[in-house]
Amino acid sequence: MTTTTASTTPQVDVPPLAGFTVGVTAARRAEELGTMLERRGACVLHGPALRIVPVADDTDLQAATRDLIAHPPDITVATTGIGYRGWVEAADGWGIGEDLLAALGSGTLLARGPKARGAIRASGLVDAWSPPSESSAEVLEYLLAGPLEGRRIAVQLHGEPLPDVVEALEIAGASVVQIPVYRWLPPADLGPLDRLLDAVLAGSVDALAFTSAPAAASLLARAAERGVRDGLIAALRGPVVSLCVGPVTAAPLEAVDVPTVQPQRSRLGAMVRKLEAEMPDRARRLPVAGHVVEMRGHAVLVDGNLRAVPPAGMALLRSLARRPGRVVGRADLLSALPGGGDDEHAVETAMARLRAALGEPKLVQTVVKRGYRLALDPAGGGHCLNGDDR
Repeated sequence: MTTTTASTTPQVDVPPLAGFTVGVTAARRAEELGTMLERRGACVLHGPALRIVPVADDTDLQAATRDLIAHPPDITVATTGIGYRGWVEAADGWGIGEDLLAALGSGTLLARGPKARGAIRASGLVDAWSPPSESSAEVLEYLLAGPLEGRRIAVQLHGEPLPDVVEALEIAGASVVQIPVYRWLPPADLGPLDRLLDAVLAGSVDALAFTSAPAAASLLARAAERGVRDGLIAALRGPVVSLCVGPVTAAPLEAVDVPTVQPQRSRLGAMVRKLEAEMPDRARRLPVAGHVVEMRGHAVLVDGNLRAVPPAGMALLRSLARRPGRVVGRADLLSALPGGGDDEHAVETAMARLRAALGEPKLVQTVVKRGYRLALDPAGGGHCLNGDDR
C-alpha cells in the first residue's frame, strides 16, 4: 500500500542501503557479499585488498604433513573450510591423503567455525567442538582450559601466522605444529584497490566492509605505499564506517584507533544486517520547505522517495546543509564543487541539475546577488532531525 507525501508523490519502499556506497575489500566470497549488499540497495565498489595463494606445492606444507602422519597430533584445529579442504586435497595429490586423515582422526578435531566443521565432516571425520563466536580467541580459551603439558597440537593457519595463539599454547606446555595451507598476498592487479582507495579519499564511499584481518592490514599498507595513509585513517575515523565481520578482522584497524562496527555473530549475513541497521541512522534529515529531506551518500530521500543526485549537486547540497537556512555565497559553493574551479557559472549549472534531481525546486532558494539557501522550515530551528554533518 502506498502513502502520499506533502508533494503528493506516491511513496515507495526504499531499501535500507539505497543511496549508500559500500566498498568491499574481500578476495574470497566478495561476489556473495556484494550481492547481499546490492539487494539492500547499496552501490558496491569492489577493490580486493589481497589474493589467496595456495601452497600445495610448498615444501614446508608437505614436510609438516608427513611429520604429522609420522607423529599424529593429539589435537588439530581447523580454522577455515577452504584451508582444511586444500590441505586434504594437497595430501591426496602427494598420495598420502588417507594417511593424513587417519592421523588427524586418531586425535581430537576442533573447528573454528561452521565452514571448517563442514569440511571436516565432508572428509569423513568428526569434530569434537566449535565455538559459537567463530573466534580464534575462544578456541584458545577452550584449549587452555584443559591440560596441555606434552600434548601435540596442529593448527591449520588461515593465511597469516597466529603468533599469540602459538605462544600461549607453547607456554602452557604444548608442542605446536603450524600448517600453512594458503597465504594472503597483495593483489596481482592493484588497479581496483587503488580506485577504491581513491574513492574513499574523495568522500565517495560511505562504508568499507572487511572480512579478514589481512585485508584490513593490506589496505593500510597500500595507502602507506602511496603516501595517503594519514588521509585514509582520517576518513575511517570520520565519515566512513568500517564494517568488520568480527574482532579478529577489526584488530588492524583498531590498532590505529579506527572505530569499527561488528555484528554479534561473525557471519556475512549478520554483517550485512548490522550495516542495514546502522546506515539509515547516520543519514541526516532536515525539514525543508514542507518536506523531509534525508541526505545519504550519493542520493537523497525527499519525503521518503529516493532521488539520485549527481556528485556536483550532492557537494552543493552538503555545503548548504552545513548552514541550513543561511545564505551560502557562490564563491563558497564553487570551492565545494569536485575539482573546484574559477567560473561561478559552474555553480549555476550544478544547482539547476540539483533542483531537477530533487524534483522539488523550492527546496533550494536563490538569494539575488548573494547566493543560495536551503529553505529550512522555521520549526527546524537550524538543526537536523538526526544524523551528522557529513
